[in-house]
Amino acid sequence: MDLRQLIDNLHHEGCSCVLYNDGETRMFYQRGVKDLFSLLKENPAALAGAMVADKVIGKGAAAIMIVGRVKTIYADLISHPALELLSKANADVSFGECVANIINRNGTGICPVETLCLDCATADECIPLIENFVREKS
Repeated sequence: MDLRQLIDNLHHEGCSCVLYNDGETRMFYQRGVKDLFSLLKENPAALAGAMVADKVIGKGAAAIMIVGRVKTIYADLISHPALELLSKANADVSFGECVANIINRNGTGICPVETLCLDCATADECIPLIENFVREKS
Protein backbone atom coordinates (compact mmCIF):
# COMPACT_ATOMS: atom_id res chain seq x y z
CA MET A 1 0.00 0.00 0.00
CA ASP A 2 1.33 3.42 -0.87
CA LEU A 3 0.22 6.84 0.33
CA ARG A 4 -1.70 7.57 -2.91
CA GLN A 5 -3.83 4.45 -2.41
CA LEU A 6 -4.50 5.46 1.19
CA ILE A 7 -5.61 8.93 0.08
CA ASP A 8 -7.86 7.37 -2.57
CA ASN A 9 -9.46 5.20 0.15
CA LEU A 10 -9.99 8.30 2.28
CA HIS A 11 -11.86 10.04 -0.52
CA HIS A 12 -13.83 7.08 -1.88
CA GLU A 13 -14.90 5.33 1.34
CA GLY A 14 -16.49 8.31 3.08
CA CYS A 15 -14.36 7.89 6.17
CA SER A 16 -12.59 10.54 8.21
CA CYS A 17 -9.27 8.71 8.54
CA VAL A 18 -7.50 5.72 6.98
CA LEU A 19 -4.59 3.98 8.64
CA TYR A 20 -2.27 1.39 7.15
CA ASN A 21 0.16 -0.63 9.26
CA ASP A 22 1.60 -4.14 9.12
CA GLY A 23 -0.37 -5.12 6.02
CA GLU A 24 -3.72 -4.02 7.47
CA THR A 25 -5.86 -1.08 6.33
CA ARG A 26 -8.28 0.36 8.88
CA MET A 27 -10.92 3.01 8.23
CA PHE A 28 -12.40 5.31 10.84
CA TYR A 29 -15.58 7.33 10.68
CA GLN A 30 -15.89 9.41 13.87
CA ARG A 31 -15.29 13.13 13.72
CA GLY A 32 -12.58 14.81 15.71
CA VAL A 33 -9.80 13.00 17.55
CA LYS A 34 -11.82 10.17 19.15
CA ASP A 35 -10.64 7.36 16.87
CA LEU A 36 -6.98 8.35 16.99
CA PHE A 37 -7.06 8.90 20.73
CA SER A 38 -8.74 5.52 21.30
CA LEU A 39 -6.00 3.85 19.27
CA LEU A 40 -3.29 5.66 21.22
CA LYS A 41 -4.75 4.50 24.53
CA GLU A 42 -6.01 1.01 23.60
CA ASN A 43 -3.74 -0.16 20.78
CA PRO A 44 -0.69 2.10 20.41
CA ALA A 45 1.11 -0.53 18.31
CA ALA A 46 -1.45 0.16 15.54
CA LEU A 47 -0.09 3.71 15.29
CA ALA A 48 3.63 3.00 15.61
CA GLY A 49 5.15 3.13 12.13
CA ALA A 50 1.75 3.59 10.47
CA MET A 51 0.81 5.57 7.41
CA VAL A 52 -2.25 7.79 7.96
CA ALA A 53 -4.47 9.77 5.60
CA ASP A 54 -6.91 12.08 7.39
CA LYS A 55 -9.44 14.63 6.20
CA VAL A 56 -8.64 17.20 8.90
CA ILE A 57 -5.61 17.43 11.18
CA GLY A 58 -5.51 20.02 13.92
CA LYS A 59 -2.89 20.33 16.60
CA GLY A 60 -4.57 17.70 18.80
CA ALA A 61 -4.59 15.03 16.09
CA ALA A 62 -1.02 15.95 15.20
CA ALA A 63 0.02 15.47 18.84
CA ILE A 64 -1.62 12.04 18.98
CA MET A 65 0.17 10.99 15.79
CA ILE A 66 3.53 12.21 17.11
CA VAL A 67 3.14 10.46 20.47
CA GLY A 68 1.85 7.36 18.66
CA ARG A 69 4.92 7.45 16.38
CA VAL A 70 2.98 7.51 13.09
CA LYS A 71 5.52 7.36 10.26
CA THR A 72 3.78 9.06 7.31
CA ILE A 73 0.92 11.56 7.48
CA TYR A 74 -1.34 13.10 4.85
CA ALA A 75 -4.12 15.62 5.54
CA ASP A 76 -6.63 17.11 3.13
CA LEU A 77 -6.74 20.07 5.52
CA ILE A 78 -4.17 20.83 8.21
CA SER A 79 -3.85 23.74 10.59
CA HIS A 80 -0.70 25.82 10.82
CA PRO A 81 -0.23 24.88 14.53
CA ALA A 82 -0.50 21.18 13.60
CA LEU A 83 1.98 21.53 10.76
CA GLU A 84 4.37 23.41 13.02
CA LEU A 85 4.19 20.69 15.71
CA LEU A 86 4.68 17.93 13.13
CA SER A 87 7.62 19.79 11.58
CA LYS A 88 9.32 20.14 14.98
CA ALA A 89 8.93 16.37 15.39
CA ASN A 90 10.48 15.81 11.93
CA ALA A 91 7.32 14.01 10.79
CA ASP A 92 6.89 12.98 7.17
CA VAL A 93 3.80 15.07 6.40
CA SER A 94 2.02 16.20 3.25
CA PHE A 95 -1.26 18.01 2.82
CA GLY A 96 -3.75 19.51 0.44
CA GLU A 97 -4.40 22.82 2.21
CA CYS A 98 -2.96 24.56 5.27
CA VAL A 99 -5.20 26.95 7.22
CA ALA A 100 -4.59 29.21 10.22
CA ASN A 101 -6.75 27.03 12.51
CA ILE A 102 -9.32 24.26 12.32
CA ILE A 103 -12.80 25.73 12.70
CA ASN A 104 -15.43 24.14 14.95
CA ARG A 105 -18.39 22.22 13.53
CA ASN A 106 -20.71 25.22 13.88
CA GLY A 107 -18.32 27.49 12.02
CA THR A 108 -18.34 29.94 14.92
CA GLY A 109 -14.74 29.70 16.12
CA ILE A 110 -11.67 27.53 16.51
CA CYS A 111 -12.14 23.80 17.11
CA PRO A 112 -12.21 23.08 20.87
CA VAL A 113 -9.34 20.57 20.75
CA GLU A 114 -7.25 22.95 18.66
CA THR A 115 -8.00 25.68 21.24
CA LEU A 116 -6.99 23.39 24.12
CA CYS A 117 -3.66 22.60 22.51
CA LEU A 118 -2.73 26.02 21.10
CA ASP A 119 -0.37 26.99 23.94
CA CYS A 120 1.29 23.56 24.21
CA ALA A 121 4.92 23.50 23.11
CA THR A 122 5.10 19.71 22.69
CA ALA A 123 2.88 16.83 21.67
CA ASP A 124 3.26 15.30 25.14
CA GLU A 125 1.76 18.45 26.71
CA CYS A 126 -1.35 18.06 24.53
CA ILE A 127 -2.22 14.47 25.46
CA PRO A 128 -3.61 15.03 29.01
CA LEU A 129 -5.71 17.93 27.73
CA ILE A 130 -7.12 15.77 24.94
CA GLU A 131 -7.75 12.92 27.37
CA ASN A 132 -9.79 15.19 29.65
CA PHE A 133 -11.73 16.55 26.66
CA VAL A 134 -12.56 13.07 25.33
CA ARG A 135 -13.57 11.86 28.79
CA GLU A 136 -15.89 14.85 29.29
CA LYS A 137 -17.53 14.33 25.88
CA SER A 138 -18.10 10.58 26.37
